[in-house]
Amino acid sequence: MTRSVWLKADSEVGDWETRKRRITAGIEAGVDWVLVDEEDVDRASELGEINIAAFTNGDVHVMEAEAEDSGADATIVGKDGEGDGTVDLPSDFSGSADLSTLRQNGAAPDGGYVRIFDEDYEAFAEAVAAEADFTIVIGENWQIIPLENLIARVGEETDLIAGVRTAEDARTAYETLEIGADGVLLDTDDLDEIRKTVEVRDEMGRESLDLEYAEVTAIEQTGSADRVCIDTGSLMEHDEGMLVGSMARGLFFVHAETAESPYVASRPFRVNAGAVHAYVRTPDGGTKYLSELQSGDEVQIVDADGHTREAIVGRAKIEKRPMFRVQAETEDGDRIETLLQNAETIKVHTRDGRTAVTNLEPGDEIFIYHEDTATHFGERIEESIIEK
Repeated sequence: MTRSVWLKADSEVGDWETRKRRITAGIEAGVDWVLVDEEDVDRASELGEINIAAFTNGDVHVMEAEAEDSGADATIVGKDGEGDGTVDLPSDFSGSADLSTLRQNGAAPDGGYVRIFDEDYEAFAEAVAAEADFTIVIGENWQIIPLENLIARVGEETDLIAGVRTAEDARTAYETLEIGADGVLLDTDDLDEIRKTVEVRDEMGRESLDLEYAEVTAIEQTGSADRVCIDTGSLMEHDEGMLVGSMARGLFFVHAETAESPYVASRPFRVNAGAVHAYVRTPDGGTKYLSELQSGDEVQIVDADGHTREAIVGRAKIEKRPMFRVQAETEDGDRIETLLQNAETIKVHTRDGRTAVTNLEPGDEIFIYHEDTATHFGERIEESIIEK
């Protein structure tokens, strides 16, 4: 599931300057959507590239006349209507103006907005979800229980967006019932909270890998080869690196060049990844040949605990360098290998921590990621392939 962050920026949050600051902060932090009033669509779009959802008054005739002029990526019904309690809910939802609007052909809104005051509004939100692409729910007296109920009942009928005020609230919404909301609508002016919420969104979509140790069975100097340094647009921490190797089923953990040395300055944006033929793991769980990498591609960064994140390649630098062939054997007897540059600055992860490849010896245990699948054009497949 791809999670999203929406940012509330309608008239309820303040005057236009307040809304403008909030929208600008959201764009800079990387939110997916801003939710504004219809009259703010044009000036919100001038602030930067962002998906814009706009509250509509729900008047079907007005919507039909203005549908092509709105400029919004999505329209939302419910504000100043039944959804937010301005208009009383009908006892029979078949008489609901909001639901009637959602059911219109052509100019119907894309979503509904419901503040959940009690069980009747929870039921109304469920009815909205059956008609809308997006269902935004704001918990009033209760937050978790109504969200749990809606997640259980709505399924994949709609993108369920939960109202939150903090990044921790967002985490709870994403994790509720181990399924979570599809997105959150964040209501805050706190720039740090906006940024943290985006970080939570990114974290929720990332893999956590089970790394394991394999025993080094051979390490030998070879001739020179075309070696690739991956320079990313991100700074890496001391325990981070990338997964690279000659065989897609078994990738070696190679540290970023974060360590200072008497002879070479640290390059915390760089992983000296190996020869051009080798694979590097990508954020989608696939692989790419090192020779194919170019500026703008994404690669996966991993730390020693198996946490992952993505990074953009800024440059792939290829130079001819002397190499080591490193071979290791997994616990179940699979032999994997790779070529790494013969240099003290290239560090792998062993039982003793960061270890220069020049200090590796047979019998050392080295960190790897192993999976019993082959790849075809970087995609995992169930196929018998022999790699030597």
